[in-house]
Amino acid sequence: MGSGFSHGRVNPETGLNSRLEDFVATLGRCIDRALAEPVDLVLFGGDAFPDATPPPFVQQAFASQFQRLVAAQIPAVLLVGNHDQHAQGQGGASLSIYRTLAVPGFVVGDRLETHRIQTQNGLVQVITLPWLTRSTLLTRPDAEGLSLSEVGQLLIDRLRVALEGEIRRLDPELPTVLLAHLMADNARFGAERFLAVGKGFTVPLGLLSRDCFDYVALGHVHRHQVLCESPPIVYPGSIERVDFSEEKEDKGFVLIDLAKGQTTFEFCPLPVRVFRTIEVNLSAADDPQATLLKALKPEAIQDAVVRLVYHLRSEQLDQIDTTTIHQALSPAHTYTIHPEIISQFSRARLPELGSGTTITPLDALKAYLANREDLQELEDDMLAVAQSLLAEEEHAWLRSAIAAEEEATSDAQAEPQETQLRLL
Repeated sequence: MGSGFSHGRVNPETGLNSRLEDFVATLGRCIDRALAEPVDLVLFGGDAFPDATPPPFVQQAFASQFQRLVAAQIPAVLLVGNHDQHAQGQGGASLSIYRTLAVPGFVVGDRLETHRIQTQNGLVQVITLPWLTRSTLLTRPDAEGLSLSEVGQLLIDRLRVALEGEIRRLDPELPTVLLAHLMADNARFGAERFLAVGKGFTVPLGLLSRDCFDYVALGHVHRHQVLCESPPIVYPGSIERVDFSEEKEDKGFVLIDLAKGQTTFEFCPLPVRVFRTIEVNLSAADDPQATLLKALKPEAIQDAVVRLVYHLRSEQLDQIDTTTIHQALSPAHTYTIHPEIISQFSRARLPELGSGTTITPLDALKAYLANREDLQELEDDMLAVAQSLLAEEEHAWLRSAIAAEEEATSDAQAEPQETQLRLL
């Protein structure tokens, strides 16, 4: 919450960026569902804000939605993600205020720890595994003299031992959730690769797929995906699109029916603002302006965050009326325009140079020049220079071949039998 402001605009009535309002509204829909069920527990997988020190009005927007859970006496676990930490990994400053204020029913997961939480329908165990940095598990002397791969393996070994310690303290009769903010080794990336603060390490799926877990709830990756069915290991993904890298991703939350050995879950899509890229190649258009306007269908861009990319030749620039293009894009929520000039050398292959055709370099140059009116005056000079270069290259190759043959002959005279054996 508080990211992607460049894709929004200021709401004159509230003074807030419209993308912040989008995030608040979408989070509100998640809380609405939690209250309507009602659910017994809410799990938040981390990365509440883009960094550890969000502006007060952004913190207030986040807190106002979770306060509704407090009023309904629904407990919540807030996990610390990499964006919630300071860049140096020194604690989860953006979420620790909830522990400081002793908000009823709120658990802040800023360390590897097991929490037993009383819900309306009984106890549940939640192991919190926040985003771990190398300094969390290793001291400087531990890593001295080790390669990157060896450091990575040592980190996994340390994490395995620490996690095993928590597992041994679990009550086997209670349903158990592992709530972790990490990059699993077989997960598909989303926008978090562009948002990352500091570098972490990937965690093997085998470390997470344990029989003692009835559900593994993962944060960090913005794309919803199910990594394993038994036990369920699930990234719900982010609840809003952050940028155009998430343009085609569904956004939502996961509703879980948790029971010992009988957990089921459902991905619940959310109606979020559309991001749409419109890309048009105008280089072959007789009327590039008309072609471009035809691509800007009002129903496709209405209230969407639009990125218009059009390709054209330099001589077509004067045929584009930017004022008209801006007017055509006005139904969009916000938009950006990216004209790209196509190089004169990026044209389709000439028929004479098609695949399967055997042609000498000189003939290829002749075919190229025959299709370039702007080079007609230079044709004779360019062909003459080309012939000279080709002749020099051929002579150089012959000299190299003769030298190689002379060297081979000399070797053969010095070691005739060895040379014959090598050739055979």
